[in-house]
Amino acid sequence: MDRRFTPVVATLFAAISTPGMAQTSSAAKDSSTDASLPDVVVTDSVVSTVKVDQTSSVKATAPLLDTPKSVTVIPSEIINQTGSTSLVEALRTTPGITFTAGEGGTPMGDRPLIRGFDAQSATYVDGVRDTGAQTRDMFNIESVEVTRGSDSSAGGRGGAGGSINLVTKLPKKDAFNEINVGLGTDSYKRTTLDSNILLGDNAAFRLNALYYDSGVPGRPSAVDVNRWGIAPSLKFGLDGPTSVTLSFYHLQSDDMPDYSTPYSKSANRSKANPDSPVDVGRQFYGRTALDFRKTQSDIGTVQVQHDFGQQLSLRNTTRYGRSSQDYIVTNPDDNVGNINNGLVYRSPKSRVSDTTTITNQTDLTGQFNTGPIKHKFATGIELTHEETNVGGYTVFPNANLSGNQRLCSAAMLASGMCTSLYNPNPNDPFTGSVVRSPNSTNTVITTKSIYGFDTLELTKRLYLNLGLRWDSYSTRVVTPSYVSIAGATAGTTVAGTNFSNNDHFWNYTTGLVYKLTPDASVYVSYGTASTPAGASAGDGGDNLSAANQALPAERSRTTEIGTKWDVLNKQLSLTAAVFRIEKNNARVAIDATTQAVVGKQRVNGFELGASGNLTRKWTVFGGYTHLDAKLLDNGPLGSANNGNAFPNTPKDAFSLWSSYEILPKLTIGGGAFYVSRVFGNTDNSVYVPSYTRFDAMATYALDKNVTLQLNVQNLTNKLYYDQAFTTHYAHMGPGRSAVLSANIHF
Repeated sequence: MDRRFTPVVATLFAAISTPGMAQTSSAAKDSSTDASLPDVVVTDSVVSTVKVDQTSSVKATAPLLDTPKSVTVIPSEIINQTGSTSLVEALRTTPGITFTAGEGGTPMGDRPLIRGFDAQSATYVDGVRDTGAQTRDMFNIESVEVTRGSDSSAGGRGGAGGSINLVTKLPKKDAFNEINVGLGTDSYKRTTLDSNILLGDNAAFRLNALYYDSGVPGRPSAVDVNRWGIAPSLKFGLDGPTSVTLSFYHLQSDDMPDYSTPYSKSANRSKANPDSPVDVGRQFYGRTALDFRKTQSDIGTVQVQHDFGQQLSLRNTTRYGRSSQDYIVTNPDDNVGNINNGLVYRSPKSRVSDTTTITNQTDLTGQFNTGPIKHKFATGIELTHEETNVGGYTVFPNANLSGNQRLCSAAMLASGMCTSLYNPNPNDPFTGSVVRSPNSTNTVITTKSIYGFDTLELTKRLYLNLGLRWDSYSTRVVTPSYVSIAGATAGTTVAGTNFSNNDHFWNYTTGLVYKLTPDASVYVSYGTASTPAGASAGDGGDNLSAANQALPAERSRTTEIGTKWDVLNKQLSLTAAVFRIEKNNARVAIDATTQAVVGKQRVNGFELGASGNLTRKWTVFGGYTHLDAKLLDNGPLGSANNGNAFPNTPKDAFSLWSSYEILPKLTIGGGAFYVSRVFGNTDNSVYVPSYTRFDAMATYALDKNVTLQLNVQNLTNKLYYDQAFTTHYAHMGPGRSAVLSANIHF
C-alpha cells in the first residue's frame, strides 16, 4: 500500500470498528442489546443525497445494509458534482474499477474491469443486459450501481468480478424542467435538458436531451468529441396498481479517435525489463485525413407492472436495442524499431459493427411467512437473442506492408504513413485508398434463464440471503468465405469458419447477515459466476475459435466477509470487506487476436467505503481497494507468467470526493484519485505508471432557479495513462480543464 494513504485507511478502519459510531434511537434499539451502544445526539439532521439505502434492482431482496456483498451506488448528486459526462468519468469515483484498451480485435468503447475481471458482458441498463461496444454518456443516467464479487446468479453469463447497472431517468410524479448549459476550455460546449411533464393525475412524460461538442483536454485540437442524444419516456399509472412505461434512448457521436502514446521500445521487453510509454509529452499520432469514429445506440423499452396487493408484484420488460460502430483509428505502432529512430509507423485499425438485442424479462416479487420466518423473494425468467455483425476496412498501401516493410523511410514520411515521434503532424495528407473489407463475422447468442432470490429473516438479528440461477447458453460465430484483397494473398479465396458453443450452467449465491445493532451488520457470503467461451462475442471482443469452442464455461467463486455501518443518525454509510476470487480454466488475451486457456487465477483483496454526510453541510464519497491479483497456473506454454499480476488491475486504488456548504448559497468540493501501476499484458512486460489526480468544484446559487457550477478537472495538469494495451500503446488521460455551467430550474 502506498504510504500516503495509510492514515486514511487507518482512520476508516477505526471508524468502522468503533462501536460508538453506530447511532440508534432508544425506541429503535433491540431490547436484547443489553450492552447498548451510547446514544449520540445529532443536532444537524439532514436527509443525505449521497447515501443510498436500496438499489433499483427487483432482484435485491434486502436493503444495502442487509445485503451480504459489496455494492456501491453512485448517485446523481456525485455524478453532477464531479462533472462526470461519461461512464468512465463516473466510475472514477469508485476505486478498483479500471478500463482496458481496444485495438483491432477488441473494439473501442467502455470495457470495465471489476476486481480484475472483464465486466463488459455484465453491464446492464435498468437490470437488462446492455451488449455492444459503445461509449456511454450520463445525460440520461440517474445513478450507477456497482456490485462486486462473482455475480452470475443475478445477471447470467460473465460477472466474474462483479456487474454494473445503469439506472435511467424515467417519469416522476413531480413536474419540473431543468436546462444545463456548460462552456469551458478546449472548446467545451454541452447542453442538456431534463423535463418532466404531468399528463393529468396518473401519467407523466419525461424528456432528456443532449448536445455535446468539445476538444479533449491535453490533446491537440484535432482530437474532439461530438455527440447528441434524446431520451423520451412516458408512464401511465403513476399511482394505480397497474403501470405501463414506454421509453426510448438514442445517442450518436462523430469523434476523432485517439490511441495516444506508443511504448518506448519494442525489443527486449520482459517482466524484469518492463516497458512504459515513451516520454514525449502529449503528442497525437493520428491522421485527420483518414481517422474517424461514428457510433449510434438506440434502445426501446416497454415495461408493464401490476401490484396484486399483499406485497405481490409482477413486472414484464421487453427491450429492443441496437448499437453500431464505424471507425478507422491510427495505432502508433512500436514494432520493427521505428521508435528507436525517433519515428512512428501509423498502422490503421478499423471496425464496422452493429449489435442487435431483443430481451423479454419477467419478474415476480413479494413477501410471505413460513411460521416465524419472514421471506422477501424475487423470481423470474429471461429470454434474450443477440446478434452482432463485425467487419472493417482495408487501408492501402498499409495493407500490403508487413514485417520490416514497415520500417519508416523518406517516402513513407512524405506520404504520412510515418511521422516524427517528437513532432507529429496530424494534418499530413492521405494519398492512399480505403476499401470495405470482404471479411466479416456474424455472431448469434441465445440465452434462456430462470432465477430466484430470497432473504429469510430467521430472527430479528439473523438473515439468510439465497440466490439461484440456471442459464441455457448458445452461441454461433460464422465467418463466410471471402476473396482477399490485400498483401501477398490478394486474389485468393480464404475459407470461412463456423464455430459454436452450447452450454448450460447453474450459479448460486448465499450469505448470512448478523445485525450487531439495527444500524450495523456483519456478513459472510459465497457466490459463483460462469463465463462461457464467447461470452463477450456480443460486442465482437471474444469470438469463438477452434481452440475454445468445445471448452466448458469458466467458473469463478467469491468468498467475502464484511461489515456495514450506518452512523451519524444514519446519514453516513461505512463499509469494509475482505474477499477472495478464484477462477479455474481461465482464458486471457495473449495479444490483440489470440486467446489461450491459462489455468487458474486468484484475487485476494480488501475494500473500504464511505458515502453520506458527516454533518448537514459536509458530504463524502469514496473508498480504498487493495487487489493482490495473480495468474497462478498458466499451463505448460505460459508457465513463465506464473505469479504475474493481472493486466490492467492496480494493486492499490483510492478515491475521495467531498463537498462542503461554506455559505447558504456557496458550496465547494474536491476530489483525489490514486491508481497504482498497472501492467498491460499477462507477461507484465508493459505497464503504465501510478498517478494521483485532483479535481475541484464550486457551486453558487444565484437564486432559487439558477445555480452556477465551476469544475476544474486534473488541477495539476498531471500527465497520466488510464489504459494499457497489451502491445503498441497506452491511452492518455485528459489534461487540465475548466467548465462553467449554469443549471436553470423552472
